[in-house]
Amino acid sequence: MRLALAEARAALYEQEVPVGAVVVRDGIVIGRGHNTVETGESALNHAEMLALREATQAVGAWRLNDAVLYVTLEPCMMCAGALMLSRIGGLVFGARDPKFGACGSRIDALAPEMGWNHRVNIISGVLADESAALLREFFSSRR
Repeated sequence: MRLALAEARAALYEQEVPVGAVVVRDGIVIGRGHNTVETGESALNHAEMLALREATQAVGAWRLNDAVLYVTLEPCMMCAGALMLSRIGGLVFGARDPKFGACGSRIDALAPEMGWNHRVNIISGVLADESAALLREFFSSRR
């Protein structure tokens, strides 16, 4: 998660919403990313999406069932869908997102009750205070 926080700091430096993500497989980082929505001019450039894309390119396959995504903020609906479709094995996230969080805060898109054919093991709240502090810093400078 500390590597995801480093990615979030890179986003903050670039004046992007400070969210960072890394994909880890067998203890090795195979994908990383941070928000580049503004600089990349695309709503699709969330940290999770970029890290997943890099990870699938690294392994040469779209299935990541033996990998874990670490991200500083609870994934949104788009990213939760990408996690499910990539068959990611696990998700570890920091701060909850009461506005857009799709892994338990606003909705729970990955809940077993949804009946998907794949389950994502989820751990929340890891380094949540540090993750939330970066977000507060970013948004307080804009208000």
